[in-house]
Amino acid sequence: MLAPATGIKRRFYAAFAQFLTEHGYAVLTFDNRGIGDSLDGPIKKCKASLQDWGEWDMPAVLEELKSRFPQGPYHLIGHSAGGQLVGLMPNCQDLTSMFNVASSSGRMANMRYPFRFLALFFMKVYIPLNNLLFGYTNAQWVGMGEPLPKGVARQWSEWCSGQGYVKTAFGKSVRKHNYDEIGFPSLWLYASDDDIAIKENVEDMIGVFKQLPAETRVLVPEEHELVEIGHMKFFSRKNRMLWDIALRWLDHKTP
Repeated sequence: MLAPATGIKRRFYAAFAQFLTEHGYAVLTFDNRGIGDSLDGPIKKCKASLQDWGEWDMPAVLEELKSRFPQGPYHLIGHSAGGQLVGLMPNCQDLTSMFNVASSSGRMANMRYPFRFLALFFMKVYIPLNNLLFGYTNAQWVGMGEPLPKGVARQWSEWCSGQGYVKTAFGKSVRKHNYDEIGFPSLWLYASDDDIAIKENVEDMIGVFKQLPAETRVLVPEEHELVEIGHMKFFSRKNRMLWDIALRWLDHKTP
């Protein structure tokens, strides 16, 4: 199960998914509601939220994967939000392992300047202004993926403003979750040139899980003779030499 980052369409992961299928794994990619092929009607009428993605979309995808391949086991590869939201899934205990890429709390207070100024502007000015003027956020205008439903963008801003991302909603909009019970092994990759998923924010997100066995690993582009990895380019065809890391993880965690 390949869970996408906020506002990123499933087609972005096609080459990586094909790579895994060539090595014997069945891979299910998907668009969260309000994104890509899952957008039904005008986006300004879409009522989706980040919480909906975790509580409804991701569990439905896992159930579809189980239905198509009942023999299991089942692994989650999460990119950014795809790994953050796993604790909202009521069926997350059906997973065997989690492999996260650039997944962190995205807490703006931990970010370094000058990038923090850009993040604050996007979250605190650009999103509210877009939601007010258009009824949704034109994230594509600033290179942040697809247009975002109003509720997704608003919750994204709220969750990146506090400690622990989704933790900021515990006891509020999030009444029930599984972050305290998840105990399957996980690997968290982040790049040294990523301004969002920095070490402090990766650790901040892992801290939301109470029993999660978590291994972290930093990817330095120069060590792999790469120009850039950042927040997105682990999944780029140009960086496919990194994909063996995922394959070795899956092979080791598959009974």
